[in-house]
Amino acid sequence: MQERTIPNKLELKKQYEAQNDRRALIIHDFEGYVQQHILPVVSHVTLKARPKSFASFFKKYIRYLREDPGIDLPQIPDQIGIRIICPFLEDLKTVEEACRRHLEVLEIERKGSGYSFKEFGYESIHLLARIPGEILARHNADFVEVAEIQIRTILQDAWAEVEHELVYKIEFTPYDDQMKRKLAAVNASLSLADTVFQEIRNYQRQFRQELDKRHSSFFKKVEEYTTDEIFSPETAGIPAVQPVGFPAVQPDKTSRLSNLPASSASTSIDDLLLNALYVHNKGEFDRAVEFYTVILGLSPPAQTASIIYKHRGMAYFAMSRYENAIADFTEALKLDPTSYKAAYYRAVVHQVEKNYTEAVDDFSFALSLNPYQAWALYRRAQVYYHIGDYPAALADCESALSLDHDFNAAAKFKAVLLTKLQM
Repeated sequence: MQERTIPNKLELKKQYEAQNDRRALIIHDFEGYVQQHILPVVSHVTLKARPKSFASFFKKYIRYLREDPGIDLPQIPDQIGIRIICPFLEDLKTVEEACRRHLEVLEIERKGSGYSFKEFGYESIHLLARIPGEILARHNADFVEVAEIQIRTILQDAWAEVEHELVYKIEFTPYDDQMKRKLAAVNASLSLADTVFQEIRNYQRQFRQELDKRHSSFFKKVEEYTTDEIFSPETAGIPAVQPVGFPAVQPDKTSRLSNLPASSASTSIDDLLLNALYVHNKGEFDRAVEFYTVILGLSPPAQTASIIYKHRGMAYFAMSRYENAIADFTEALKLDPTSYKAAYYRAVVHQVEKNYTEAVDDFSFALSLNPYQAWALYRRAQVYYHIGDYPAALADCESALSLDHDFNAAAKFKAVLLTKLQM
């Protein structure tokens, strides 16, 4: 059996603290490396870096000596620690993969992954990674090669900090079963909250994707009806814009949407709306209207109802049921008089119907609510063009370009107007 050497704590402390300045410089450079190469993969990440205190170092060193009497001082791996705190569970994997790409990862430990729901240990991903050679060479660091990287969510980190004070620092924890159950319940609640936050994030992402698809398809049809007469070879010498079809959006294979009947009483408004957008984007407008109507029948708050009326109005517009679309956009404005989008959508329908006076009124109303709408200015310019008011059209076109210098359609339209005005 190998003879155990009793360490001299005072000598070890002098040796350890003599390296503090270089250790701090290494931490600074390594933190910068992580910020440059790893943090950009996730938004709103918090980074913490710290050297291990000598007290913590010595405690771990003694533990290591008990396991391996021949261990040397430099072999304690986490003299330098980096903690990456992420908002959501999905971010943990993203950050871990970035660490693997940019660092030599020597070891991975997933703490807490084996706990049952009755236990209350903290969860965290711990990586041991080699510090980049250029950093070590820059500071002539022969006493450290590896850093520990901890990856956690905000809630995991909060629990770990509290648990560290309540449990880890005390060798004997005289908690009775009732107290242990309370701690386990708190831990479970935080884990559940992380899961719920992730589900909400997934829902928001999917909702936004469906919303963007619906906006895109709505305005494709608008372009089909309002652009050809302006950008024709006869008026501008510009190739005519070909009518754009209204293709069905292919469903995302990972979508959690179901084929729920629109009248499903047990379904939440959120799920009904997401299903409505889903079928709307597939071109199933009758079914989308059915979903929107069921939601309105549930008497949602006025702000929500206004949004639903806007969605249903878009579906009616896609079906060329223009009177229904105008009625829905009007109802949306009654419920929310500040809804410049409802005014804008109603103006677009009037434009397609060639009700130019009403279209100008609604575009002007939308712009009074929000004057920074390049598209509203551009479309009002189109209406002015159709009624022969080319100076007003040019003024709107130039205002649209001042808001968006890369607005190609407005730039082309300006050229048409200058030709008409012989300028």
